[in-house]
Amino acid sequence: MEHLRVGFAFCGSFCTYDKAMAALEQVRARYGDVTPIVSERSADTDTRFGEAHEFMREMERICDKRVIDSIPKAEPIGPQKLLDVLVIAPCTGSTLARLANGFSDTAVTMAAKAMWRNGRPVVLAVSTNDGLGASAKNIGALLEKKYVYFVPYGQDDPEKKPTSLVADFTRIPDTIDAALEGRQLQPLLLAAGC
Repeated sequence: MEHLRVGFAFCGSFCTYDKAMAALEQVRARYGDVTPIVSERSADTDTRFGEAHEFMREMERICDKRVIDSIPKAEPIGPQKLLDVLVIAPCTGSTLARLANGFSDTAVTMAAKAMWRNGRPVVLAVSTNDGLGASAKNIGALLEKKYVYFVPYGQDDPEKKPTSLVADFTRIPDTIDAALEGRQLQPLLLAAGC
């Protein structure tokens, strides 16, 4: 592949960070130039899934770059055209709402706004417990938005969490390739238990 500059942004669905880290490794291996970005909440929240500083240290190790973890650090992405494509994985219900309604109040949403300003693709790997509930309208709004591409997703546990949706993080590199061609990777909807 030609040289591409990829932004890889993490939001607060901490239970999917292992999958997101594996995807980050795949993206780095395929494209080489990857900049890690985290929401402020992700940058300062320790959970039962791990400590925030350990996750950021691992992102920096994988990418060999410092993490962008604030709006001031993300703001130059637009004017300086620093990225060719942005991946948000995991993309939470809160981030979906912000993106669907035009808010740029986190490092991640600022990076997305910068990409759209430059007519460049943003790839979303959904991970939300209310994807078929309150977040459904935001997913619908983003499906219609230019330069937005979704990593194929499905219900991860229809019996215990009937409104929960999670992307297949192993499909992130293929979704990036499709997005760079201006097309949505298909099928978009996966069978339950993805």
